[in-house]
Amino acid sequence: MADALERFCRSVLAAAGADAATVDAVACAMMHGSRLGVDSHGVRLLDHYVTVLTHGRVNPKPDLRLTEGGAVATLDADNAHGALAARFAMREAVRLARASGIGAVAIRNSSHFGPAGAFALSAAEAGMLGVAMCNSDSFVRLHDGAMRFHGTNPIACAVPVPGERPWLLDMATSAIPYNRVQLYKSLGRALPPGTASDERGEDTVDAGRAEMLAPLGDAFGFKGAGLAGMVEIFSAVLSGMRLSTEIAPMAGPDFSTPRGLGAFVLALRPSAFVDEETFDDGMRRYLTALRGSPARAGASVMAPGDREWAEADRREREGIPLDPVTLEAFRRLAGRFGIEMPAQAGGDGA
Repeated sequence: MADALERFCRSVLAAAGADAATVDAVACAMMHGSRLGVDSHGVRLLDHYVTVLTHGRVNPKPDLRLTEGGAVATLDADNAHGALAARFAMREAVRLARASGIGAVAIRNSSHFGPAGAFALSAAEAGMLGVAMCNSDSFVRLHDGAMRFHGTNPIACAVPVPGERPWLLDMATSAIPYNRVQLYKSLGRALPPGTASDERGEDTVDAGRAEMLAPLGDAFGFKGAGLAGMVEIFSAVLSGMRLSTEIAPMAGPDFSTPRGLGAFVLALRPSAFVDEETFDDGMRRYLTALRGSPARAGASVMAPGDREWAEADRREREGIPLDPVTLEAFRRLAGRFGIEMPAQAGGDGA
């Protein structure tokens, strides 16, 4: 089912005018989300991506330009899809890290890149520690704030682990990502308490009334707001791009004007700091101790990524669920471009 779903996404993106590199990067990013259970950043974004590719916001055939200086570089993405820009930038960061031990790339003139973990993971798969982050339009209030200020401003980090899948952290600096509000609205589910606010900044669990998100940390939301500010600086200030308060909303109504997002990726070669055997042993010992740590009654202790890898295994067996709004969008896209609907397992994405 996953292969059929990916073929459908690739066919739709190509029919929408995206070049081969964009199709590949965007499809891989969306499938990363859907395979690992990050449905808010999975294939449910296909309809939105078609809109921005065909209305002018995102350049379907960009000319990526890299300017290097030692172990760092700046990428002008030419208003490319953010997944293409971040994927390209991380490949360059890995290349720089192979030579210098570290590679950092600031990304200019980008757009929404989807799941940050997809790009950090690509570095780990190349034997590097990978970090990826991006700012976005204002949708998250400050701690005790009553207006949208930061974007969801995600951070992802991936680390290679010998003999197993990478350690993988992928998180928004908001209590939940914006796309999860949209997903829960589609599913008719209540939001978790303390994650979203109405127009006055007061907590709400009604996805239909959510006018802004809360920063990560609930009563200690100043920590999430501080992390969001760090992402803002690395992504927007360092690249000379727009702050979250200056970026046009992802949901429109203007889908013709580029949004000017910034992003930042980093790759570190472990052997530049410590020999490979020592690093591998450290990761093994750390994860053994973490997973062996006592859990509360009825609970379990997991390392970052354990839940996602387990979900990926389950979905490999049972298929990838699609929420009702996404299924309806797929039907419209299939009819619009004359592409056969993919076979799918059904069920609600969460």
